[in-house]
Amino acid sequence: MVRWVTISSDEYESMKSTLEILSDPELMQQIEESREDFKAGRYTELRELEKNSNSTDTLIS
Repeated sequence: MVRWVTISSDEYESMKSTLEILSDPELMQQIEESREDFKAGRYTELRELEKNSNSTDTLIS
């Protein structure tokens, strides 16, 4: 029995990118450390970054 699934090219590219990230042990370690930092409250909110920035532009529009 033959089966197949049709997905958009965007979805396919997204899946490839996800697999690439998941297969990179160093990157996965960095992601895990970032999650731990966030859970422990070790982060700076965007508003605080913008307030302390020397620029009159916002970081995200």
